[in-house]
Amino acid sequence: MDDSGDEFELKRRFAESSVTSLPRAPLYASLSAGVAADPNLHRILLDAPPTQRLPVLLFASIHSLLLAEPTHPLADWYPNLRSVPRLPQDDELMPTFSTFVRDHLNEIKQLVSTRSTQTNEVGRSLLFLPPLGMITQEVGAVTMVDVGTSGGLNLLLDKFTYLYEPDNGTPASTVGASSTVSLTTSTRGTVPIPARLPSIAGRLGIDANPIDVTNAEQARWLEACVWPDQLERFRHLRSAIELARIDPPRIVKGDLVAEISKALERVRPLGHPVVTNSWVLNYLHGSDRDAFMCELEHIGAASNLSWIAAEAPALTTGLPWPCEIAENEQTQLLLTTWRDGIRTVRHLAQCHPHGFWMHWR
Repeated sequence: MDDSGDEFELKRRFAESSVTSLPRAPLYASLSAGVAADPNLHRILLDAPPTQRLPVLLFASIHSLLLAEPTHPLADWYPNLRSVPRLPQDDELMPTFSTFVRDHLNEIKQLVSTRSTQTNEVGRSLLFLPPLGMITQEVGAVTMVDVGTSGGLNLLLDKFTYLYEPDNGTPASTVGASSTVSLTTSTRGTVPIPARLPSIAGRLGIDANPIDVTNAEQARWLEACVWPDQLERFRHLRSAIELARIDPPRIVKGDLVAEISKALERVRPLGHPVVTNSWVLNYLHGSDRDAFMCELEHIGAASNLSWIAAEAPALTTGLPWPCEIAENEQTQLLLTTWRDGIRTVRHLAQCHPHGFWMHWR
């Protein structure tokens, strides 16, 4: 594609983002519309690798700089940086935004050319907890290997508090003692909520580009990838980072396919191994995803294994999705177990990708 074609595609992506971001990210919706209309702004993403030319990467780069410079006038529109933010419809938003970009252009270009959007959504622990409870009820103590772990925050699953609120008016269920990270989800159906947090005997993360949460700059990038309108997500992330800094999770840097077998060998002596992943496998090429699946099959054929995946079937072909949801683009929760060499697959629930709700089957 030539430069004019690239620019047209960027303009289209920002225009689309102005619509899709509106319900939960009104600030980014307004900024997307403004960037789509200004070639000097959307052309900045031409510095990013083709696979990363996404509106959220530009906004995360600017957000990161604002987190480091929260007194700048642009921060007045960011709900996570001001207790009473200015409205996104304010006519002064785009001029202030453009000035900030102009004054920080080299830093922004450096970020978009070297960074990738990377989230560590602790709300997904709400999705992992019920199947983990099912597994621990069967086998006792478990170990976790979280692939695509980012900063490893979901490996701290047993250090959070959970509230599951049924949508039928029945009483909510709380799991876990008081924690600085308290997560809530709305449920539909009979979710097998465990009476207590699972006993996690060992934990290990794998990521191609892990985040060191003890490093202020790296932790700030994780924060920057959260949309500033979503205050609850932002607060949860910051609280989880503080917890992680007390006892940082162990993370192996490397390829998911190459490292998964070695990681499971390291944790297996401590307890039954459980692999977890959420919105990770869609980023792999189809052949790599097939190779990852083959590795799990090979390991599971030789020794007992459990695997919890929260992914979108339409974006993760090759996983053992039931035929009826193979083209579904919403997050689905899948539990696959290998016991005595026999594989069993269970489609458990449809979920919000950040854990806001869960519809149990």
